Amino acid sequence: MGYDIQLVDEHGEPVQVERFSEGGTQPIGGSTIADISITYNYSKFFYDTIDKEQGIRWIYGRRAGDCIGKLLKAVHILGLYKDEDYWKATPGNAGYILAILLKWAGKNKKAMFRGD
Repeated sequence: MGYDIQLVDEHGEPVQVERFSEGGTQPIGGSTIADISITYNYSKFFYDTIDKEQGIRWIYGRRAGDCIGKLLKAVHILGLYKDEDYWKATPGNAGYILAILLKWAGKNKKAMFRGD
């Protein structure tokens, strides 16, 4: 169980982003499609920093530009120190993944976050 998050345009299609290779599953060589799988292991940090009731799901259905403030605050609190073990529940691992979403949001403010 985890979070599958996309950033989609007005037609519901994932937007193009800079190549990335983070997340729980990704194609070899990375991807340029704003679609990321995030482990549930980080959920505690998302509930602590984004929304106490919804955690990261708070961004679902919201415009990316409207999420920038909360994502920025969460990244600031959690930091960006990425452990070698992606699956390890650390503040830095959670912050690093949120920084990717923050970068997407900053470049695609009118797009919407969608999640499963």
